[in-house]
Amino acid sequence: MADFIRFFIPIYFILFFAVSFLGISIVVAQKIGKNPNVLPKDDSAYALIGWYFKLILAALFIYTMLLVWFPAPTEKAFKITVLETEFIQYAGVILMIFALIWVVMAQFQMKDSWRIGIDDQINTKLITTGLFRFSRNPVFLGMTVSLVGFFLTFPTVIAFFFSVIGCILMQIQIRLEEEHLLKQHGQIYLEYKMKVSRMLGLY
Repeated sequence: MADFIRFFIPIYFILFFAVSFLGISIVVAQKIGKNPNVLPKDDSAYALIGWYFKLILAALFIYTMLLVWFPAPTEKAFKITVLETEFIQYAGVILMIFALIWVVMAQFQMKDSWRIGIDDQINTKLITTGLFRFSRNPVFLGMTVSLVGFFLTFPTVIAFFFSVIGCILMQIQIRLEEEHLLKQHGQIYLEYKMKVSRMLGLY
């Protein structure tokens, strides 16, 4: 199991970002004629959140690659041994795979509305069908499940840190996007908000 995890985690995250960020962004850019990555690059608080998010992603990528380059010390560093069982690790792998499929499905259902950040220049269509019937933020939900699965698959304090910080940043981004959608779609978004939870279930 250890050898499998050593290669599965870095390959998974490379595939995750290649497909769900780079791949879908290229497809959408060709359709709308602009880069869907609209995170600001000024000195605003929102731009700072985007910068933190990119920093966490870069650090996560480096950490997972250490599993390939320096497996022994990386696997032993800050390990939470009580969670290191094959059942929990397999559950984590299943969650990660499910999360990737879920995220890609949600992104395709967004079609031309997919953005990385908040687009103030184009009024994007409000998507309420498909996975958006169950969650107002299925992409962020999938990313959250992916981080939880990562922690269960590779239970270390560092993986837990990445999961917690990543989830906090996503929750901030979600609220910023919800404010934007409310301004853009008004009553239609309010009605949708009353019917569908922010993430899943009662939340």
